[in-house]
Amino acid sequence: MAHQPEIGTGNGEERNVKRMSLVALAVVVLAAWTGLAGASSQKTSLTGAGSTFVAPLVSQWISHYSAASINYSGVGSGAGIAAISSRQVDFGASDAPMTPDQFAGCHGCVQIPWAFSATSIPYHVSGVGYGLKLTGPILADIYLGHVKKWNDKRIQALNKGVKLPDENIVPIYRSDASGTSFNFSDYLSHVSKEWKNKIGKGTQPAFPSGVGARGSSGVAAKLGSTQGGITYVDIAYAYKNHYRIAKIQNRAGKFVLPTIKSLRAATASVKRVTRKDNAISVVDPPKSQSKAYPICTFTWVILPVQSSKAADLKKFVDWAVTKGQSFGPKLLFLPLPKAVQAAARHTLARVHS
Repeated sequence: MAHQPEIGTGNGEERNVKRMSLVALAVVVLAAWTGLAGASSQKTSLTGAGSTFVAPLVSQWISHYSAASINYSGVGSGAGIAAISSRQVDFGASDAPMTPDQFAGCHGCVQIPWAFSATSIPYHVSGVGYGLKLTGPILADIYLGHVKKWNDKRIQALNKGVKLPDENIVPIYRSDASGTSFNFSDYLSHVSKEWKNKIGKGTQPAFPSGVGARGSSGVAAKLGSTQGGITYVDIAYAYKNHYRIAKIQNRAGKFVLPTIKSLRAATASVKRVTRKDNAISVVDPPKSQSKAYPICTFTWVILPVQSSKAADLKKFVDWAVTKGQSFGPKLLFLPLPKAVQAAARHTLARVHS
């Protein structure tokens, strides 16, 4: 009787073939998985430039957004508009809405509101603590050169019990094109007919008195070294650097600091967006908003309507105006009002590849 091989032992050559087949399969599966993993890790890179005002919030967004690799340079709103207009970056950012000429020069761009905050008024006055009271007309007259001393009777009348020094007032302004300058000059144009008629609003208004400095860091440094100085800078920057900032009188007659509460009151006045270009001014809110801070602003992202990176840009900006808003309050950026958020997403839909 012929010998039968034991069950389970099999032929040695056959076992080797099976083993090699399994190894080969494992290698194929591993290679495929590695290829997929490598592909998923290849993120699109998006570059942006512009507003220093919104830079702290954009930095938070960059840290928490995972669908693309984002690089942002806070070079000022004017430089940001120039950079996106020449397509040196994928998106720009500005605290001032673009002018018709800027829109024309951008060759097919849209501006989308993506954050909301305020401009503070810090000062460096001997012996004067936090919360000096100022009105819009007095602030305009300081920058017009009409109010020259800190112990001016108009300032003293607002601050009874405060010993104001016989010290020269030195207005400090942004020398570069700045959205913060636009917000500040927009406010002064609302509260002073003389300012509106002589100077007006703009990213580089022709300040008739004072000294200029470049960027938020520049005006901050100038304020620190200038006794009697006063300037304007975004509120997050002011709080971060522990500046003494002024209470500004609103239309209801209340003197208010820029806080989450007073900024929220200002946003309450925005019920709808009527302009197709999303240019929204929220300075000097109505008397009905009695707790509102009067020098608030939206800030905008500027996108080309047509871009090879349209899909990634749209995903990022949509995330920024929705989930990304949750990172704002700790930096004193308030979530966008619903009407503004809806307008932002509606405009974003126009962007295509």
